[in-house]
Amino acid sequence: MGLLDIIANRSFRDDPAGRVVVFGGGLRNRGYLVRSKADELKIRSFIKMFSFAEISIQLLGTLSATAWLGTFSHASGRLAEQAFRAICIYLGFYSLVAVLPILLLWRAYRRERFCFVSPEDEVLVTSEPPRDQQFFKIAALVAISILILMGAVFFLVRSK
Repeated sequence: MGLLDIIANRSFRDDPAGRVVVFGGGLRNRGYLVRSKADELKIRSFIKMFSFAEISIQLLGTLSATAWLGTFSHASGRLAEQAFRAICIYLGFYSLVAVLPILLLWRAYRRERFCFVSPEDEVLVTSEPPRDQQFFKIAALVAISILILMGAVFFLVRSK
């Protein structure tokens, strides 16, 4: 099972009312009934296509922002000033190259998702999220904690 299959599987739940799709970026406890297996396959392919586009934009943005950052790495000054300048340059370029296209992609995603489901089929999702969603939340929390600790160590150990 590939990464895109895992992402698509996280959007579906089995509910007492039937098979339900929960689109990301919407209300957490709202879902839409999927009428047939053919509709489910169309929705899965749409979610996979969107996820692939989002991952591609993020990867391209990260790589190009890192390459752009390399052109400014020859700056002089204290290490803390260089680090702050590098972070600002990276975030500015990444926001132009990746964040803006992702926001536009999300806007299109939110509009197009109603091509696959009907707003009348909206149901309250009562089932628990899949177990792998809890894993992603824990992994994200651990990653953020590690980044905060690395930042704290960097500023504590820097040369004065």
